Amino acid sequence: MTLTFGIYAGGRIGVDDGSPPEDAERTRTALDRLHGDRPFLVRCYSHYSDASPGLVQAPPRPELHVTDLRRLDLVVCFREPGDDLTGWLEHLRAQLRRHGTRLASLQVTEEANHAGPGGDGEFPAVRRALVEGVVAARREADALGLDVRIGCNSTAVFDPEQEFWTDLGRRGGPGFVDALDYVGLDFFPGVFSPIPEERFAETVAGVLTAFRERSLTAAGIPASVPMRVTEHGWGTGPDRSEARQAEVLDTAVRTVAAAAQSLNITAYEYFALRDDDSRHPEPLHRLGLLNDDYTPKAAFETYRRLIAELGSPH
Repeated sequence: MTLTFGIYAGGRIGVDDGSPPEDAERTRTALDRLHGDRPFLVRCYSHYSDASPGLVQAPPRPELHVTDLRRLDLVVCFREPGDDLTGWLEHLRAQLRRHGTRLASLQVTEEANHAGPGGDGEFPAVRRALVEGVVAARREADALGLDVRIGCNSTAVFDPEQEFWTDLGRRGGPGFVDALDYVGLDFFPGVFSPIPEERFAETVAGVLTAFRERSLTAAGIPASVPMRVTEHGWGTGPDRSEARQAEVLDTAVRTVAAAAQSLNITAYEYFALRDDDSRHPEPLHRLGLLNDDYTPKAAFETYRRLIAELGSPH
């Protein structure tokens, strides 16, 4: 079973975070080199709130990176502190109308279970926004005749009760499950706490299996609904070598590929193309396959080879 590969094509891990600016031409050149003749996803993020419904995270104007082989995986983040979803639902519909055939997929909310950096979980209405948003986006895509996959995601959930996914299933019922084309997993093993090298592959496999068999099952999402790895990365830094980053990437992707058939995993996306800040000591700022000046790390070539070997040919 082959995978569709992709990447967050920016470097910044937050909006206006002071990191070096994006260079669209150098980004396009790197993407061309990375995936060659294989279909590819360009992941990008839009942040919605009633106050600023169109705030888009880097890379700016992601449609510039669309080609015959590259389409957008657009994540619409819910950053609205209120509980009126009228504007939110219209924003989702507007994104489908705006991007149209440039879209391969639209992800409704980002890490709705996670209230920390990067997640939407701190906003009180986020679970409603996820469930109602998936249904509304699916209806709009169908009405427009678009071949767009509609989905959602979370980080790994270790709660034995799986309260987050159980609640989503209860809120949404069959209508929500029927509207889902995929469910994504964001995970960064070894970034926030160390994992022994000899246990890395089994850790990745265990997280993937638990997500399918515990989390998605708790929501009533059947095995026929595909899984995706929507974010995965490993940062360099002091005592974190470029060579080790390349090894981690190779192990993670091959572990995902080995589980693809049994767990119905259809896509893998790396985070990120470029470092947020290559001078920063923290690995979260140095997740890129490129340094912030666009020079490649060893993992860039590793990912290029993996895509050529394991990527979907069409």
